[in-house]
Parts: sequence; C-alpha cells; structure tokens
Amino acid sequence: MSSPIDLIRRQVSDLHQELVRYDLVVWTAGNVSARIPGEDLMVIKPSGVAYDELTPDNMIVCDLDGTVVAGDHNPSSDTAAHAYVYRHMPEVGGVVHTHSTYASAWAARGEAVPCVLTAMADEFGAEIPIGPFALIGDDSIGRGIVDTLRGHRSPAVLMKSHGVFTIGKDARAAVKAAVMCEDVARTVHISRQLGEPLPIPQADIDHLNHRYQNVYGQQPAAR
Repeated sequence: MSSPIDLIRRQVSDLHQELVRYDLVVWTAGNVSARIPGEDLMVIKPSGVAYDELTPDNMIVCDLDGTVVAGDHNPSSDTAAHAYVYRHMPEVGGVVHTHSTYASAWAARGEAVPCVLTAMADEFGAEIPIGPFALIGDDSIGRGIVDTLRGHRSPAVLMKSHGVFTIGKDARAAVKAAVMCEDVARTVHISRQLGEPLPIPQADIDHLNHRYQNVYGQQPAAR
C-alpha cells in the first residue's frame, strides 16, 4: 500500500499538469503544494524543473518551516510563502501560485477584480483582492497572502505586481480556484472594454455564494 506521503506526492505531481492544461503557466513558473494530513509536512514542486519532467518521485517534501525532509532537488523558490500559509492557516490543505495572464494583468495594476459575475459570487463570494508587493525569497509573500485572505471569502489573492496565489481545503480545490480566478479576470477585463461592469448587490452575492458552497453539486444520499 502507498503511504500518505506517496499519495500526496502523486496528487501534487498530477495537479501541476492542470496548470498547463488551463494555460495558467509558462516554462517552469508556477507551483502547487499540499499539506500532508496529520503531519507538519507539505509537498511542493522542485525549483526550475520543466512541467513535462515532473513525477511523483521528484516532488519535494518539506516541513512547515520550508526545510527539505525528502527529495533530491531544491524546492520551489516560493516554498517559504507556502509554508507560512500552512503555519498560520491550519484550515488550508493546498496552495497554488501562477502568473496567469489576465489575473496577473490586474495584479500589475494593483487592482482587485470586482464581483460582477454570478460565477464570481459562487466561487469567491467577494471581489478577488489585491495583496501587498513583496519580494521572493523569504516568507514576506506568505505574510501578505495570510493578511489579505484571513477572514476573506475569496480563496484567491492577486499579489501586487506579481501574480496569483490561491488556497483550498486541499490542493485540488486550490487549483480549481486558480482556474476560476483566471477565467473571471479575463471575462471582467473584456467587459470593461465595453463599459463599466454592473455590480451585483451584496445580498445577492451572499445568496449565490451560500447556495454554491452548500447546495450545488451532488449531496450525500440520506440514510
């Protein structure tokens, strides 16, 4: 039987291909990480390795201070940011980073994406907020992510002049948030070429978000 670490390594490796599939990354940029349930450990992409060379075996296991525990490569340059999120947001099981085109364009402007689509109300329950500018290499980006998203409905933040970070209950949920973030950033951008998008009343945003998060999809069968 595979160990929990082996299963998470495979999941994280596979999910990186979703970033490629949805055109959220180029070259070796971007990364997915996942918390290992019940352990103060996470799995993250190796630094500078091409997406078509990623395998479960070359995923890196780190502790929540970003120290490598297992793996033959250097971990992602964003490891400190991911680790900070896991230390300070125990409900988070997955973190994703991309430089997807439209969302990063909003980040370059230092502008939040307003909640003007029902799909945004569903997934994000609010605007997609802007986080502060921070340099790569230590936990400054992680601090900005946590300070921005703690207490916010959105699972995505646009770090100013940088790109997208998303969180989720697990790595798959964080990847979904990254896909949806780019989709709505593109649509709202196109809408603004035609005129000012129309806001959705807060009460309707609340209703849509509650329905999507609690009713939408397949529910467990009643016993």
